[in-house]
Amino acid sequence: MMGGHHAASGAAAWVAVTSTTPIAFGWYPVSEVGVMTGALVCAGAALLPDADHHNGTISHSLPPVSEAITKLVSGLSGGHRNGTHSILGIAAFTAIAWLVGKLSFHTETFGDVLVGPGIMAVLLIAFAVRALKLTGQQRWWTWSLSIALAAFVAVFAPEEWYWMPFCVGLGCAVHILGDFLTTRGVPLLWPLRFRSPRWVRRHRWLPFDDMWSPKGNLSLPILGDAGSWREWVLMTPVSIYALVGVAWAMLDQMGFDTLGVWESATALVAGAVG
Repeated sequence: MMGGHHAASGAAAWVAVTSTTPIAFGWYPVSEVGVMTGALVCAGAALLPDADHHNGTISHSLPPVSEAITKLVSGLSGGHRNGTHSILGIAAFTAIAWLVGKLSFHTETFGDVLVGPGIMAVLLIAFAVRALKLTGQQRWWTWSLSIALAAFVAVFAPEEWYWMPFCVGLGCAVHILGDFLTTRGVPLLWPLRFRSPRWVRRHRWLPFDDMWSPKGNLSLPILGDAGSWREWVLMTPVSIYALVGVAWAMLDQMGFDTLGVWESATALVAGAVG
């Protein structure tokens, strides 16, 4: 799946899971600020499994920092689409987010400032901004926007960062799900690899041949190759959903009666249909 679509799916998943509006599940409710900020953070987290790719979105997001990160991750995970695209990879990224979330220092004016989550938010927001092309090719805009958003939340709403580990885990899981739906698949059980049996490789016409690669990757390739028209058909409404969810949270934060408008609109539609 393409980087921009990974980011959009992460934002959409965050809205669906954390928002308490009628268009979401609300399984892990957070505040409106959490929905808005977390959507960008989760969009960035949904790119983390590709931190093993020297030429991916993350590598080009915040050079030279991002380039150093991708080299390190690639070396530790065995190269592109290996360790970071597995269940173990999700657990590792989530654990790192939890550990970094403990870094803080005390100030007389603002109390405890969570430095760790702030730094992580800067990086993840930058990844998302780059993937979604929100600042074009201007690196200083990417840095500025990422630092400003993370600093604002870290100083004025530090309690929001309690959801950081969950956000990172969710983003990574959504990324792997997206790649699982493409032809190349993912090594879910890495470092264990179970190669497809020889009889499966011999009979290429079998319907599940593409679901179990000779290298041991698993997939349900309903989207075909990355960037296919099927991927665009799926991700266009998903991207719109993420935008609507963030806009809803923003309007709620500003004091608009969005729920009242929604109820009036649904009643009007129901009356017209009936």
